[in-house]
Amino acid sequence: MKLAFTTLGCPGWSLGTMISHARQYGYEGIDFRGYQGEMEIYRLPEFSTTLEETKERFMEAELEIPCFSSSVRLFTESKEEQKKYLEELKQYADLCEYFETPFIRVFGGSIGDHGRGEAVDIAAENTAEYLKVIEGRPVTLLLETHDDWTSCQVAQELLSRVDSSQLEVLWDVHHPYRTLGEEPEQTWNVLGKHIRYTHWKDSYVKEDHKRGYQLCLLGDGDLPLYRMYRLLKDEGYQGYFTLEWEKVWCPEIEEPEIAFKQYAHFMKKLEQQVSSGPTMKF
Repeated sequence: MKLAFTTLGCPGWSLGTMISHARQYGYEGIDFRGYQGEMEIYRLPEFSTTLEETKERFMEAELEIPCFSSSVRLFTESKEEQKKYLEELKQYADLCEYFETPFIRVFGGSIGDHGRGEAVDIAAENTAEYLKVIEGRPVTLLLETHDDWTSCQVAQELLSRVDSSQLEVLWDVHHPYRTLGEEPEQTWNVLGKHIRYTHWKDSYVKEDHKRGYQLCLLGDGDLPLYRMYRLLKDEGYQGYFTLEWEKVWCPEIEEPEIAFKQYAHFMKKLEQQVSSGPTMKF
């Protein structure tokens, strides 16, 4: 089992603290979604002028950067917005080559009042331009099951239109189940052959919360995490199990020192229980 966490969960940590805790808690990777208050990390010295030092620190710690979680949207409202995302994608594609990172997370994006057919047309056209940026590079864009592209059927429609091995899927196991009631088996049956990477979180329904649910430590909510993990293992999934602890957006949740350690323990216990055989509710 390969574990990673996104930096969304530790906005106050330095690079050294991230690396130290990753090793201490048993992680193999760190997925960058912002650092030190800057969401687009290529603007920072650690990922521009002092790249070599950053790479050396990861190599010495025997850690990977399995994914750069960008802000790129496939659906855009204007050519100006598309151009902005193209420039961002170029920056992350360069970082991927330098750090030997295989994936860049992208969003489908909110489609607003646009019809689904029109949105798919626009997203497919934009994606064709984005793919030119990574053509010939060992990099794959991962469409996250998120926002207006959470449904497996909707995501599959876009994948079919684009029809490229450099556009695959990041299965955020939380969003389809919690926001749409999509069972994990349904998600896998439609998208399984495209799933290369996963994000993990847990929650419970809380009607007075602005989202309608409250994020919580894994196992404290009611997502069928055992079923999800067992499904992935039974289907031969070999990718990362990445904790997306949304501390930046939800400051009320536990501190990373608690959540990151708990996640590693929880997932390793889950692995042991799946290996032991009998199906059980977790």
